[in-house]
Amino acid sequence: MNHYVYEFAEGNREMADLLGGKGAGLAEMTRLGLPVPPGFTVTTRACRAFLTTGTEPPELGTEVARALAALERTAGRGLGRTDDPLLLSVRSGGRYCMPGMMETILDIGLCDATVTGLAKATGQERLAWDSYRRLVQMFGQTVMGVDSGLFERTITGLKAARGATEDNELATVDLILLTEKFKAIIHRESGERFPQDPVDQLHRAIRAVFASWNGERARIHRRGDHIPDDLGTAVTIQAMVFGNLGVNSGTGVAFTRDPATGERGLYGDYLPDAQGEDVVSGVRDAVPLAELKRLAPRSYIELSDHLRTLERHYQDLCDVEFTLERGKLWILQTRIGKRTAEAAFRIAYDLLDEGLIDRREALSRVNGAHLTRLLFPRFATDADNAPLATGIAASPGAAVGAVVFDSATAVRRAAAGEPAVLVRKETTPDDLPGMIAAQAVLTTRGGRTSHAAAVARGMGRVCVCGAASLVVDQEGRRLTTGSGVLVHEGDTVSVDGTAGTVHLGALPLAASDVGRALETGEQSGPLSEAVLRALSHADVVRRLDVRANADTPEDAARARRLGAQGIGLCRTEHMFLGERKALIEAMILADGESAREEALADLLPPQRSDFTAILAAMDGLPVTIRLLDPPLHEFLPDRTELAVRVATATPPDPRDVRLLAAVERMHERNAMPGMRGVRLALAVPGLVAVQVRAIAEAVAQRMRDGGSPRAEIMIPLVGAVEELRLVRAEAEQVLAQVAAETGQAVRCPIGTMIELPRAALTAGRIARHADFFSFGTNGLTRTTWGLSRDDAEASSFPGCPDTGLFTGSPFETLDEEGVGRLVTIAVREGRAAKAHLTMGVCGEHGGEPASVHFFHRAGIDYVSCSPFRVPSARLEAGRAALAAT
Repeated sequence: MNHYVYEFAEGNREMADLLGGKGAGLAEMTRLGLPVPPGFTVTTRACRAFLTTGTEPPELGTEVARALAALERTAGRGLGRTDDPLLLSVRSGGRYCMPGMMETILDIGLCDATVTGLAKATGQERLAWDSYRRLVQMFGQTVMGVDSGLFERTITGLKAARGATEDNELATVDLILLTEKFKAIIHRESGERFPQDPVDQLHRAIRAVFASWNGERARIHRRGDHIPDDLGTAVTIQAMVFGNLGVNSGTGVAFTRDPATGERGLYGDYLPDAQGEDVVSGVRDAVPLAELKRLAPRSYIELSDHLRTLERHYQDLCDVEFTLERGKLWILQTRIGKRTAEAAFRIAYDLLDEGLIDRREALSRVNGAHLTRLLFPRFATDADNAPLATGIAASPGAAVGAVVFDSATAVRRAAAGEPAVLVRKETTPDDLPGMIAAQAVLTTRGGRTSHAAAVARGMGRVCVCGAASLVVDQEGRRLTTGSGVLVHEGDTVSVDGTAGTVHLGALPLAASDVGRALETGEQSGPLSEAVLRALSHADVVRRLDVRANADTPEDAARARRLGAQGIGLCRTEHMFLGERKALIEAMILADGESAREEALADLLPPQRSDFTAILAAMDGLPVTIRLLDPPLHEFLPDRTELAVRVATATPPDPRDVRLLAAVERMHERNAMPGMRGVRLALAVPGLVAVQVRAIAEAVAQRMRDGGSPRAEIMIPLVGAVEELRLVRAEAEQVLAQVAAETGQAVRCPIGTMIELPRAALTAGRIARHADFFSFGTNGLTRTTWGLSRDDAEASSFPGCPDTGLFTGSPFETLDEEGVGRLVTIAVREGRAAKAHLTMGVCGEHGGEPASVHFFHRAGIDYVSCSPFRVPSARLEAGRAALAAT
């Protein structure tokens, strides 16, 4: 028999899959003896049943009634009682924290019959009507689907009529009037009246939480975080406690360490005489948690003790919601706190030093995505642009973008490649798409624990909250600073999430301290120390080598400083951009064998020079050089522009005429990507020879200079073993010639790039003629899916991530089911034919965290990625090794 409801005392922290993160946290705190308001949790199992059938399981009503009766006995109050009513909070809470889920509903149980009972029990008529007003508003918008703006405009209008700026300035009679107006709005908009049966309120709230799992906001968030759609959400039902009972009451959010920087100490916000959603929504400005020490010293000490207990128990940063009810402290929720990338590293290695976790656990708590964020630029310290405003530094980093005032505009600008800064009074879950799209988030209300701050930190977005001197005019699409400066939508601003400042215009950016530390090895503070310790540990335990994709001596040198163990992909076509493009054009236009040989001879010196410098930068480390890969027409001018130039010139330039003829000829030939890679090498006599000679002569030069060059020659786009065999024979002949001419023993391994499904499926045969395999996962993804990267990420394509047909682009994270299976087959069959065949990956998947873990499991020897991603790949390779043991 399924068990759909658990009282808090029945659960524990290991039951998060069933009870959700909130429910498991409440259960664990109850077991620890912390002061938790009593309650129960409706499980994710019940939600999944609801989502499957469209209705609650038959047993659910009985189990809820039984748990509710137990809760009433514990609390000494009854739901719907008119003298001293029990009130409930209803919260969603899945296995993973999801900002897109339904907002909390407080004060379930209030109705026309019970509101006076609450007033008598608390001795505060205003509190009772304020709570009733809140319930009607929250229930109307979250359960009954009424536009939240209708409620907000009503309350804003009443405050303006009364000359009030804050909700708490309204009198009791105003709150009674608001409640009636809110009920009238619900009736007008939904056709239903606000339910007066408290039990009905509870059951409708539970169903609303279930339904919110498939809401648009929740789906967007799940796609962004790759959370499975079939987990469902739990519902926690808890007895209400009140933080708005006067000066000795209040509510707050506390962190056991700073979630923005990772520094030790208690951090958070406290709001006297307020309810919990006031802190999270940011409608009132909270005070720092340290103020509680002055306002209620005994409660502060008690809270500090509980926070230390929770951090020791969970061995991690804890995010805790609490309420002070007339001097009585209640802990409402705990969870492992979200943190910035900076905080993740500092907290992990501080906990290691404090003996709470070991090195293995410390490395598991940081990841490549964290590290990549830390390499982003910051604003130059010498910027003299005075800030427009200063707020709370909620999520560090630096970003520049155009001001936008709504989520849709942020999404639209991002799709056009235009960076945006989303500016709001305060954010709500409806703003999630815009927060994902924007470079930074700026709010005029809220604090370090507001919705904007929490979501931005989790997504790695720059965020400044509580910039109260700014006035946002949503309708006028502008904001005004305290000094009267107007900033219109589209104006560029710079947001400093570390300093909490906002500047007009684009400030200059500077490299991060972490990036500098990675390149120099010099620690510049606790953050860079933690990062270097993590990488050092990862380097010790990882099996995968990490190389870089680099085409210039400068990229090679930087990659080596960042820890690259060689170059896994040097693309020779990148050596013929800019002024050198004319050399390829001359080869294409060559008329006859002698002209072609002369053109090819001109290609030799610049390539030899580049290869010599790259081998010097990577001295002693392998450098895998891919022979010319793209079709030749890509080196020619644009077809339309060239045709116009020929048509309008009098007379036309003969060279342009010949170029146009070549473009026309090759355009037809290359309608599909067939004449490239190894096929191009076979079709253009001498093209392989000149490139191999340039490599071999560079190797010989480096050997004469006392270096230790390790060049490797990679033949691209092989689909049949015969192609590799023919080109390899030509390359070996050139290597032997150069060795004889220079007197140097020039030996270069010759391998191939596996980027076609046929190559993967015939890897056993190809391996007999290859010294190594390098998987071109970009090409393999393209040819397996029949898609380009633009296709996969275009919103017009039916399979794009926005449609939900797959959760992410296969060009970002490797498609393990399809492309990954081809890789696995090729590894297995290649090694069966040649046991010690070296296997690498040179597509950009080589630097993507989840893909690195797959390559470790598949038995790949090394991954290669852009220099910037080398540190991330090193870290993930270490984490992959630990995860496999």
